[in-house]
Amino acid sequence: MSEMGKGRKEPSLPIERCETIRQYISAVLQEHTLSAKDMSTYLRISEKDVYEHLEHIRKTMNKGSYHLVVIPARCERCDFVFRKRGKLSRPGKCPICHSSLILPPLFVIRSIVRRETGEN
Repeated sequence: MSEMGKGRKEPSLPIERCETIRQYISAVLQEHTLSAKDMSTYLRISEKDVYEHLEHIRKTMNKGSYHLVVIPARCERCDFVFRKRGKLSRPGKCPICHSSLILPPLFVIRSIVRRETGEN
């Protein structure tokens, strides 16, 4: 009878997907607000790959009835909010206090509510 040694983990298998990874990320973000790190852990892909997929999702989603909402990164020390940042990734340090304690941006997909103007 063979037992696994202490500290050894069973190899993790990638999660099964019936859709593309971008479709899967989009579906998850319609239900949850997550950081790229949370998504990379759950999807078992690199954080860099998550950012690449999010960039593509942002470009394609904004043409339809849904759009990717980015809750900007924030400095944990002085509460500076990175509102005008074009990149989706987490900044390296705060331009105000130079702290590297930066809370990452969060992502969620929301439906665009279009109002119809009815003239009589």
